Amino acid sequence: MEREGDVPFDLLARPNQRLREHLQNVATMAEVFAKRFGAGSWGAACGLLHDIGKASTVFQRRVRGEEVRTDHSTAGARHAVQKWGEAGKLLAYCIAGHHAGLPDGKMENQSDRAGSLERRLNPALYRIEDHSAWEACLGADADMPRPDAKNLPFNVACKGVGFAAALFVRMLFSCLVDADRLDAEAAGEPADLARAGLRRYPKMTELRQRLDVHLTRFVADTPVRSIRAQVLEQCRKASERAPGMFSLTVPTGGGKTLSSLAFALAHAERHGLGRVVYVIPFTSIIEQNAQVFRQALADEKGDADGFVIEHHSNLAPAEGDDDDRPHPATENWDASVIVTTSVQFFESLFAARAGRCRKLHNLAQSVIILDEAQMLPLTYLRPCLEGLRELTQSYGASVVLCTATQPALGAPGEGEEEGLKGGLTGVREIMDDPKGLHAALRRVEVRRIGRITDADLAARLAAERQVLCIVPTRRMAREVFEALRAALPSPEDVFHLSALMCPQHRTEVLNAVRDALEEKRPCRVVSTTLVEAGVDLDFPVVYRAEAGIDSIAQAAGRCNREGLLPQPGRVFVFEPENGLPRGVFRRSAEAGRSVAGRHEKDLLHPDAVRDYFGELYWRVGDDQLDARKIVARTCERQRQCLFPFREIERDFQLIDTPTQGLIIPYDKAANDLVRALDSLAPGQRAGGLLRRLQRHTVSLYERDFAALEGAGAIRRVGQTGAGPGGHCFVLSNMGLYDPLVGLDLFRAAPGVQVPEDLIS
Repeated sequence: MEREGDVPFDLLARPNQRLREHLQNVATMAEVFAKRFGAGSWGAACGLLHDIGKASTVFQRRVRGEEVRTDHSTAGARHAVQKWGEAGKLLAYCIAGHHAGLPDGKMENQSDRAGSLERRLNPALYRIEDHSAWEACLGADADMPRPDAKNLPFNVACKGVGFAAALFVRMLFSCLVDADRLDAEAAGEPADLARAGLRRYPKMTELRQRLDVHLTRFVADTPVRSIRAQVLEQCRKASERAPGMFSLTVPTGGGKTLSSLAFALAHAERHGLGRVVYVIPFTSIIEQNAQVFRQALADEKGDADGFVIEHHSNLAPAEGDDDDRPHPATENWDASVIVTTSVQFFESLFAARAGRCRKLHNLAQSVIILDEAQMLPLTYLRPCLEGLRELTQSYGASVVLCTATQPALGAPGEGEEEGLKGGLTGVREIMDDPKGLHAALRRVEVRRIGRITDADLAARLAAERQVLCIVPTRRMAREVFEALRAALPSPEDVFHLSALMCPQHRTEVLNAVRDALEEKRPCRVVSTTLVEAGVDLDFPVVYRAEAGIDSIAQAAGRCNREGLLPQPGRVFVFEPENGLPRGVFRRSAEAGRSVAGRHEKDLLHPDAVRDYFGELYWRVGDDQLDARKIVARTCERQRQCLFPFREIERDFQLIDTPTQGLIIPYDKAANDLVRALDSLAPGQRAGGLLRRLQRHTVSLYERDFAALEGAGAIRRVGQTGAGPGGHCFVLSNMGLYDPLVGLDLFRAAPGVQVPEDLIS
């Protein structure tokens, strides 16, 4: 290595790659990614400058094996601002954060140690190594693209431009991070090259054709199935419309899952969009929906694993993946079909970490389906809507709000009597006549019966041969289940479902329930609300604890689902003896109750649903639709381009109650997996063990976990990095896992007050 100040022609980015090659490779890829939203020159400039700090002597010593530390990302950030001023500051966020994550813009005090951009750009406060050799490294003829404001995807004169600018920074950051990581894969070890080789996906035309073939297997031989065929045809027809914002309003049981996929694939094929992102609010049905899509889109060998990717917080390494990492497409969403959760999707839109943001650029020119759109979180509703608006207006995406109970998200003058302040505009309904479709698929009558005692509820359920009862809390589910068993001479016909049962246990119970229903045997089920999330059951009678109209509609979708009863199914809405839990349950139920009187004849009519959401938003209050002031804080210092990226990521948490997974050695398969996990040597990778153990895992809130731990009912296993201290946790006292109701938190630690407002 030559002396500092000399021009080293062998500057390295990593031990097996020259710096010049790396900068040019990343610039080329980032430019391609950013071109999708018209910002190719911005991506190229980011790529060329992101690692110029590696031209320092200290870094070159480090890359050759010396144990020295140096900051190599601030150099490019400073150069961008020196060369392009305020425009360069947008690049500077990306460059400075391409490893550690986007920094906050404002330096709040002189002792700032978090690395704000303002501090890092100030040479008097933050020193970096001399890196002047980078220009000679690239060569005098290096073409440095100019990031032009004319190429920004958003209107710089629009109101609230700060929100648009901040999302643009995240999108540009995504281009840089993904290009940087992909180049590392291509220049890396054989295992990394193999992972990069997985990134080959079929075209949208081929997938649409496969789905069409799959759908021919469904015969319209009943009135309900005939209506589902009409829904499918209207989705195919609507796919020809220009990209933008859509709604798909189909009653529960109307076949919207595969019909919405048919719309998305045909729409992507016609308009050259790159992928379909299917967003689901519940982790409990991610695997189920992904499997439905794999079956529908599989190739001639029956394989779809490589291009239908599921990505959510509970996803552990796939079976056979010896390096414990997920499929590469879960890192950047470049596969054909992504199935993910609302948490993963929306928290990524407001993230600062490189890993979370990496995928974002692949949302540009994609079709995004928001399943159960009514589940958009109330206290984050406004930032969520702003994010969706930007994706459609500035990044060429199409968004489909898919639900049986369409939330009233339109702005004033958008078909709403009053409208939602700051609501969506230009939303096009895919169905020709949602009200007519509701009437055609009306298979139940909903009756409100007021407050009843637990004993009366148990008696009513006992009087029905086949009935489903849905309640809001785990404690209530347990109490009603026990009361019902006590009221019957044959308690083996009573089933319980809650998230305190591991997925494998719940699957076995659901299979037993379906068998009983099909064989017309007595079958009475008491469940928490998890049964409303994509569980296809069909009961003649449903009891639902009072809730919002959207939840009542979901419960009603489990009643006379196939429309085969000679008379409408019966849905009874009741108020529990001890009232409803505080918070969103009570607020939603009160909003539903307040509009019920105006819609006694049909509580599930689209007009009733519209009135309900209007009432709910009014009760919550406009300020609380952005309770953490995400939009306002993003725009607060927009003139100075000072964005609080890390603050926003910290505060935008759709689930603000942390959970911990607990493995339940429920059967022989689970016990075998736990033994294999227990036998791992320190530092040894778990391979596919964690993924397979998800079927035997219960997620617990910290308070519940602490109660079990305090009772000595938990032991640690493995050194996997999966939990605190790198451990997994296993229930050691199986006496606390009841074969009928699952984990018995209420008996585990009698002195601990288990939170009652927690659902499922």
